[in-house]
Amino acid sequence: MSLYDDAVLVLKEYEDQPELRDVYLAHLAEHPDGMYKPCPAGHVTASALVIDPSRGQVLLTLHRKLNMWLQMGGHCEPGDATVAAAALREATEESGIADLTLLPGGPVRLDRHPIPNACQWHLDVQYAALAPAGAAATVSDESLDVRWFGYDEVADVADASVVRLVERTRARLAARA
Repeated sequence: MSLYDDAVLVLKEYEDQPELRDVYLAHLAEHPDGMYKPCPAGHVTASALVIDPSRGQVLLTLHRKLNMWLQMGGHCEPGDATVAAAALREATEESGIADLTLLPGGPVRLDRHPIPNACQWHLDVQYAALAPAGAAATVSDESLDVRWFGYDEVADVADASVVRLVERTRARLAARA
């Protein structure tokens, strides 16, 4: 199965945010190259909120280009077998934490946002990645900083999309307990 086919399957199985999910599916139907950065109409990206439930914290990166605190994530690459694998790769690369595991249940949410001075849209498929208790992070070349924030601190440093991702992730964790 190709990365494109995996993305279509993942999105068809995603039951939340049906209107936005349909936008993603329509984009992919119109753009067979819609998984990758060169697609001028926009492309699917993959991200993961790194979370340490034992400490009640999430790890955010101060994005080098945007100068914003965000979850780990980025562009899909031809070597990515699945959207989930792309999200896990990005989270591992940007956090420096080797033993991350994705929270079961597929994507936590979707977020479509415009990109200045580039393609039109990022169609982000957002996962959550569980960090081992007490994991230490390192700063990657794509970040100005990485830092652990308590759940209640996120709204003070990040935008509404990150706050919604934390809320959805915490709800999924609570449902598993």
